[in-house]
Amino acid sequence: MFSHIMVGTNDIERSKRFYDAVLGVLGAGAPLRNQAKTGHARLFYRHDGSTFCVSEPINGEPACFANGGTTGFKCGSPEQVRQFHDTAVAHGGTSIEDAPGLREGSLGAMYLAYVRDPDGNKLCALHRPKV
Repeated sequence: MFSHIMVGTNDIERSKRFYDAVLGVLGAGAPLRNQAKTGHARLFYRHDGSTFCVSEPINGEPACFANGGTTGFKCGSPEQVRQFHDTAVAHGGTSIEDAPGLREGSLGAMYLAYVRDPDGNKLCALHRPKV
């Protein structure tokens, strides 16, 4: 359904350090670094047919996070959910909502962890156990 997801940053080097570590947990390699025609820096992390992008806003305004928005990352195990969370926190992210772990609800059982990146973008690590 999605070709890519892009979030904004006010500090591309800080974001690179954060996302290199966090997306490395999922198996993503180094990003493709690109410069927009406007001169703004962008990072493109490609993995498993998807692209996650981080960009300085091309309109010159400060980057801000989407109120109510969350970017979810699929994990292969509950342990990977925990590692995603812990790596994010160790690299400048902030743990939010409930502690990482199993949630039972109307959408079924899921292992979840929520963090905010250094710019405030909300990220979710999710693993659905096989039933």
